[in-house]
Amino acid sequence: MSQLESVTEAQFEESVLGREGLTLVDFWASWCGPCLMLAPKLEEIQEEMGEGIKVVKLNIEENPGIAQQYRVMNIPFMMLLKNGEKVDQLVGNLPKKDIVAMIERHR
Repeated sequence: MSQLESVTEAQFEESVLGREGLTLVDFWASWCGPCLMLAPKLEEIQEEMGEGIKVVKLNIEENPGIAQQYRVMNIPFMMLLKNGEKVDQLVGNLPKKDIVAMIERHR
């Protein structure tokens, strides 16, 4: 199983906002149990959807500025961007099918 790419505030503009296509950002923290349970589902989605989407993780403890910028109040928080623009979001450790359905709506 592949590990997801982690991004920092310094990399966010280039890796996420400057990217063509769909990018799913997982806002998480090491102390968040639901975040840790969500991670394997996101790894599966990345593996199964391949080039169709890039899934990245952003640790809100290490990168609070981006979390504040997007008004992330609860985690896990998933934000979907298309060509660098926010198009959708989900909150919580949701079933994989719900996350895939959100992605499919914007393909």
